[in-house]
Formats: sequence, structure tokens, C-alpha cells
Amino acid sequence: MSGEPVLLVIAHGSRDPRHAATVHALVRRVRAQRPGVRVETGFLDFNVPSVQGVLESLAAQGVRDVVAQPLLLTRAFHAKADIPAVLRDAPRRLRIRQAQVLGPSPLLLAALERRLSEAGLAPADKSSTGVVLASAGSTDPEAIAVIADIAREWRHTGWCAVRPAFASASLPRTEDAVRELRALGCARVAVAPYVLAPGFLPDRIARGAAKADVLAEVLGPAPEVARLLLDRYDEARLPVRAALGA
Repeated sequence: MSGEPVLLVIAHGSRDPRHAATVHALVRRVRAQRPGVRVETGFLDFNVPSVQGVLESLAAQGVRDVVAQPLLLTRAFHAKADIPAVLRDAPRRLRIRQAQVLGPSPLLLAALERRLSEAGLAPADKSSTGVVLASAGSTDPEAIAVIADIAREWRHTGWCAVRPAFASASLPRTEDAVRELRALGCARVAVAPYVLAPGFLPDRIARGAAKADVLAEVLGPAPEVARLLLDRYDEARLPVRAALGA
């Protein structure tokens, strides 16, 4: 058994089968990038295995150290409340560190750029293209502020304009941001979903992008996302290694 902590990827879960399929595709990419690390997947709701079930199984197998990685882009309710609550109920023999959420990160901006390029945008299109950074939305002001900050940062990489939008809980909606970018005079408008997997809210983003020129795919198993997940794992595991005298 590897001396490295097990990486437990914690996903929200969804009734939409595309969600779990995308999560598993991302985890396969993570395993391929770091074959020496055991990577497991657990879901908070709707899908199996559950986070609690995976933790109990790991403990029964004699695993001691786990890095729990929230598959989340912002630090909102799930990262602050749901996941810590589940981890507190884990078997006592497990030493668990909760890694930071994935965002914000330059790697996520690189993944967004990848998805827009795959949707047909060329580098020469940037200066005349307005982009809607469309996230799921949150009631947490910290999470909303992070999305707004990312949009401002991304604008400085050469886009005509970048506007945040939200599929729930907050405004503006994707269709409103599309209209705003048209009014600003952007020659084309692209919608970049800042979400990890398909589902109900990403579908709402897609409907809101009906009058945009380009709709990118969700981030999904982009190589940049897999690399970022491992970066967060490394950040979290270092104190574990120090505690073990490594």
C-alpha cells in the first residue's frame, strides 16, 4: 500500500447521470496523472458510493491518512458546513485533512480558455468577444464575490469584456449578461460555464446562452482541472507527511 494519503474526491452528486459520469472521467484523469496515489470518489447526495461509505471502507482496509478534496469551485455552504459535518462522523482511526476548494486558480482560467477554444474561438477573436462567466450561483456573499473577482481578472487577459452570471440565488442571469455584452458593442458573445459537471443548473446556463454566439462545455475532466486537484492534494498532504516524520 502506498505511503501517501488516500485522495478522496468529494462530489455533490446529482440525479442527472451525466454528473457522475463526468466526475468519474475527471478522477480517471487524476489517477493517470499520479498513478502512485490511491484516488477514491464519494458523493454527498443522489449517487453512490456515499462519502461516509467510502470512509468506512477505507478504515476497514487499514487506511490511516486521507486527504478529502471537495470538488467545488468556490468556498460556499457545502465546503463550510456539509463536508466538514460528514468528515466529523468518519471512523476515528482515520486522520483526515480537508483540502481547499479548487477555485480560484489560474489553472481554472486556463481550463475555461481551453473550453472556449474547443467551442471554436481563436486567439484572434479575443479582443472582439465578450464572455459571460456563468456559475451555478450561491447565497454565500463570499462565493459571489469570488466569481466577480475572477471575471475582472479574466477581462485583463484580452477579452472585449467579461461579465459574471449566475444560474440560481444571485443575479444577473446568463441571458441578462449576454444582452449587456451585446449592448456594450462586443462583436460576438461567448458563454463559459464555470461549473464542473452537467446537471440542472448547467442546463439552465445553456438555455440562457440561447442568444450567444458560442457556448463552451463545462470544465469537466479538463487536464488543468485534474492538475489543480492534485495541487490541492499536495498542499493538504504536506502537514500529514510532516506529522509522520517524512
